[in-house]
Amino acid sequence: MTPITPEESEPSPQLAPGATVPGTHPGDRYIRLVPAADLPLKPAGNNVYIAEPTQPEDSIGRAWYAIKRLLIGRPLSTAEAAHERLSKVKALAVFSSDALSSTAYATEEILRVLILAGMAAYAFVLPIGLAVVLLLAIVVISYRQTIRAYPRGGGTYIVTKDNLGAYPGLVAAAALLTDYVLTVAVSTSAGVAAVTSAFEQLRPLRVELAVASITLLTIANLRGVRESGTIFALPTYAFIASMYALLAIGAAAWLGWGVTPHPVATHAPEPTHALTLFLVLRAFSSGSAALTGVEAVADGVPAFKPPEAQNARTTLAWMGLILGSLFFGITVLAYHFHLVPTEEETLV
Repeated sequence: MTPITPEESEPSPQLAPGATVPGTHPGDRYIRLVPAADLPLKPAGNNVYIAEPTQPEDSIGRAWYAIKRLLIGRPLSTAEAAHERLSKVKALAVFSSDALSSTAYATEEILRVLILAGMAAYAFVLPIGLAVVLLLAIVVISYRQTIRAYPRGGGTYIVTKDNLGAYPGLVAAAALLTDYVLTVAVSTSAGVAAVTSAFEQLRPLRVELAVASITLLTIANLRGVRESGTIFALPTYAFIASMYALLAIGAAAWLGWGVTPHPVATHAPEPTHALTLFLVLRAFSSGSAALTGVEAVADGVPAFKPPEAQNARTTLAWMGLILGSLFFGITVLAYHFHLVPTEEETLV
């Protein structure tokens, strides 16, 4: 934004009165404003002024302002936005954490459906896993093409609105909003279930742990793109490393290389449903939870360092490879060891 001071009488030649100019981010609009006389401005050169943040005058307001500054940091000016861009390493941690975390429960969701038809239904575990991986490849390729066509960011809403109109775009946006809410709920619940599965004494505190996790994630995201990338990088890459270690140990146990598998439940309950096409399709849809969050990279292209589109496409490709290999590896091990999900213990 390039405002003018109240003393200026001539319009700025960079932006005519009433004109609207698109910004660099989807939805950005730059307009010419005349600030109020009491708005504190700091000159930044070339007829550019930066509005200084004001502090509350009452004690309660100052206390809340101090707490907010402590939790989410100081406000950032528009000029600082360029320095908040993410490298591919940090972007992978920020944008793929949702998708990668789904590998911890996607295979389990397939098994929970198939087990209703007994152990005989386990013959469909690998075909369903392959179908999910194929669908993942299609989605990743599609979003890579979307990034190329929308280098400033092109998520589901923007692409739908541009190609099908406003109302279909709003439907897509509403679906995404619902999806994001459910994603937070499911991912947090799955994470807490994994923790309480390992530490049974924490099971009575499942709700408290979930609420605390969501609160911490909210604060981390409010601190800005760059800081959230730093915060999420360590746990995300630790998760990836631990999952690949799990696959390596599982493969060693499978091949009999001196690793003894931990005793787990392998006895399936009595079948309650017939093995039908509907049951198999339901298992496939449940396993497609592994694709949750794949669109995040396409939505966040402007957050990448230049060249934004190329870095986003590379990050998306790496996310697809990691996600697909982890999901299918866990599925293969679950099939080989005939693992049965239970209410007390998660699969991973």
